[in-house]
Amino acid sequence: MKGGGGGKETLTASFLRFLLLLLLPLTALYFFYTLHLLLTSASSAASNCAPDAASVSRVSANLTAATASASTAAAEKQLPPSPLAVPSATTLQHVVFGIAASSRFWDKRKEYIKVWWRPRGAMRGYVWLDREVRESNMSTARTGLPAIRISSDTSAFPYTHRRGHRSAIRISRIVSETFRLGLPGVRWFVMGDDDTVFFPDNLLTVLNKFDHRQPYYIGSLSESHLQNIYFSYGMAYGGGGFAISRPLAEALARMQDGCLRRYPALYGSDDRIQACMAELGVPLTKHPGFHQYDVYGDLLGLLASHPVAPIVTLHHLDVVKPLFPDARSRPAAVRRLFDGPVKLDTAGLMQQSICYDGANRWTVSVAWGFTVLVARGIMSPREMEMPARTFLNWYRRADYTAYAFNTRPMARSPCQKPAVYYMSSARRQAGRGGETTVTRYERWRHPNETRPACRWDIADPDAHLDHIVVLKKPDPGLWDRSPRRNCCRVVSSPKDGGENGEKTMTIDVGVCREGEFSQVAGA
Repeated sequence: MKGGGGGKETLTASFLRFLLLLLLPLTALYFFYTLHLLLTSASSAASNCAPDAASVSRVSANLTAATASASTAAAEKQLPPSPLAVPSATTLQHVVFGIAASSRFWDKRKEYIKVWWRPRGAMRGYVWLDREVRESNMSTARTGLPAIRISSDTSAFPYTHRRGHRSAIRISRIVSETFRLGLPGVRWFVMGDDDTVFFPDNLLTVLNKFDHRQPYYIGSLSESHLQNIYFSYGMAYGGGGFAISRPLAEALARMQDGCLRRYPALYGSDDRIQACMAELGVPLTKHPGFHQYDVYGDLLGLLASHPVAPIVTLHHLDVVKPLFPDARSRPAAVRRLFDGPVKLDTAGLMQQSICYDGANRWTVSVAWGFTVLVARGIMSPREMEMPARTFLNWYRRADYTAYAFNTRPMARSPCQKPAVYYMSSARRQAGRGGETTVTRYERWRHPNETRPACRWDIADPDAHLDHIVVLKKPDPGLWDRSPRRNCCRVVSSPKDGGENGEKTMTIDVGVCREGEFSQVAGA
């Protein structure tokens, strides 16, 4: 019995020892774990209160880099994008002309080209014809004309307009064909007709206002509102001339043949080019110096009130009266401009000035290098700068409301019918104040012309004034300034209507002085 009780105590003691051995490691682990947490927390607190030098260095470097990066980004935002280098001025060597011509009218219209073209390499360009002419195999130095080229065959292109002519397709491709010649250094491709007269220096003045590295399509509209309605108010009329920058000419050459096939029903070449420009997304940049002149009759009213802009082209000179009525031919009339005023001061050609002869109560309007109008009474500048209707609409049944601009009658009263004086000579004159141009204007009377009866107590300039002399200093920088009409001053005029025999008026034209303007007398 004693042996059984001792075995039971041994089992209990063994179980207690097992529990003790199991709890001791767990207790030790818990102790060390708690101690580790306490030490880690203390170390972290100490680190936050007093960072070591390495930590400070790293944080400082990071902050400096971040600040520098932010400053650089801000500076980049403030600096404008670097512009393209400013190109040199455009010269005639940067321009190539493409002249649309017909062998049918060549012998007559080539005379206009000879007036304005500068041969022997001074200008670059080509006349594009439908077939060869006598000058085709002659040197340009001999003919005084641009080189002649024959347009490519366009018979594969569809043309369905009932009233037009297939030659429109040939003419519309002249810019592209000229571009494909690969001439070096070309900035602008300028197109016109064989009866278009260009004023080259004024053309350069206009082109230098634009960046030739950008796509530009520069020209002007028709004078006829109906023409613009039938075709487009966003189209440059080729007879008036237009300019296309090189990037745009390159884009046009790539896509034009396909474009032409999409518009077989259009009438002419100009609307085909404009249709392709619309596909390219380039609008017309209008300039009032390009003149289509879709009119008949006399250009006097239009040119005597030329816009305040350089005159770039004239067109349709075969269907209007000669610029100077006493010229032996229409080309000879144009040559009078080029031999005189264009050489002296091309920037000022046709520019209007308005002033008053207070002693005689006359209104004077000078279109420098072309004409002077003198009318009885006082007519306001607002009225005088409006073209007088000496011309007829392109659509003969249309009246004066069918123009794309304001017009006025030549005279609202028979007494105000102006005396007209046309330029007869032009020369330079040296003086103490520098070089001056002297242009002389002679009274022109139409055959069998009679002056209307007038009861005004104002001398008639037609009866008392035969010659007008205009003095003007050359002003090549005229268009470098903001547009403004020049001022004119009557230096001398016939006293008492010229009863003492003096029948000459002298006028000074130039930049308006401080406070000077065209004042209506008595206002």
